[in-house]
Amino acid sequence: MEPRYLSDTGSIVKLSSFAILLVFWLSCFSFTSTEAYDALDPTGNITIKWDVISWTPDGYVAVVTMFNFQQYRHIQTPGWTLGWTWAKKEVIWSMVGAQTTEQGDCSRYKGNVPHCCKKDPTVVDLLPGTPYNQQIANCCKGGVMNSWIQDPANAISSFQISVGAAGTTNKTVRMPKNFTLKAPGPGYSCGIAKIVKPTRFLTADKRRWTQAMMTWNVTCTYSQFLAQKTPTCCVSLSSFYNETIVSCPTCACGCQNNATDPGSCVEPNNPYLASAVSGPGKSTNAPLVQCTSHMCPVRVHWHVKLNYKEYWRVKVTITNFNYRMNYTLWNLVVQHPNFDNLTKIFSFNYKSLTPYAGLNDTAMLWGVKFYNDLLTQAGPLGNVQSELLFRKDASTFTFEKGWAFPRRIYFNGDNCVMPPPDAYPWLPNSSPKQVISILHPAVTIFVSLLFLLAYA
Repeated sequence: MEPRYLSDTGSIVKLSSFAILLVFWLSCFSFTSTEAYDALDPTGNITIKWDVISWTPDGYVAVVTMFNFQQYRHIQTPGWTLGWTWAKKEVIWSMVGAQTTEQGDCSRYKGNVPHCCKKDPTVVDLLPGTPYNQQIANCCKGGVMNSWIQDPANAISSFQISVGAAGTTNKTVRMPKNFTLKAPGPGYSCGIAKIVKPTRFLTADKRRWTQAMMTWNVTCTYSQFLAQKTPTCCVSLSSFYNETIVSCPTCACGCQNNATDPGSCVEPNNPYLASAVSGPGKSTNAPLVQCTSHMCPVRVHWHVKLNYKEYWRVKVTITNFNYRMNYTLWNLVVQHPNFDNLTKIFSFNYKSLTPYAGLNDTAMLWGVKFYNDLLTQAGPLGNVQSELLFRKDASTFTFEKGWAFPRRIYFNGDNCVMPPPDAYPWLPNSSPKQVISILHPAVTIFVSLLFLLAYA
């Protein structure tokens, strides 16, 4: 007969295994994803603030404001698109500073017809040049929002909305749900609306404070994995001490395959280039890239140019291979350990990023306004460049093991594909010393033989 303690032990083992499996299964649903986390901008997000400023007979008037708190990621043309789902049967009576893309079915209303009756409205910003009576502060920029560091004054977008068939008190009003933000494509995930402390407003004469009836916030974070299936940029490297030019990795952003994806790229000397650029896909901002081995819309080239006694110099070139895109708000984020000793930068703006206290190894670069802030589409003018001068720190500086090359590069907030570390340009071996050590005895013997022959 089997001992009782062995039977009990087996039951305990089975129970423990079941408990571990149950905990693991539950953790798959309880742990949140960290795909949207950006180590170089850990607190970056777009915050949507919904301020109810007054009540109406059947609802309320609210001001909706979006703040782009991301340091280097912006929203470019054709701009943001904001959506949500009403909690009840609300309608939008009117809007100032924005509009919905569809009116929906408003047949149940006679006389005064609402601006939008859809259960899930989609809102877009108005264009510049909108009449003043349809504007409010921070509106009408075509949905374009700059990054917080480049231009904080234009990192805000607002509109006013009058909501009907809604609650008329703090207890009866219901917050919208299922917020979505496209900027202009996918990539952002929005959380639920949360009631926060009501916003306070300062009057124009700056002598009186007013307060919103109620306020709720929605936070949206960006994930490059959700934004696009393939990377959008790559990095190539070169140096003065090695003739090797390390190109972008092959198929870094996709591969040329005319069989399965015809028209995915075009040669620069193609006679039908103009018709291809203005052909299908133009309205959707679908990239049309120049045919390359890497197939990336943008390439960043880092060249170690010169070596001085106390300084060293780098040239950075950004090339646009996309025939359908002008990057009007481009920026570059570079991580390199020598940025704490950056001495001079030419023709780019510069801002040090310190995502963590005491760590100054990341810099944000962007173009000078009206000079090189526009990265034009692929072609002879489709590149911008600048040079950086670094001071040497004797305790850390070296050209060995790829130290002179960046650890990470972002273009417009997207992580670029780097070459593999073993492909980096390497320092030549110290062969001159070895050659001298071999030639010296050979020359000595040769001279000795000549001397003996001469006096033989």
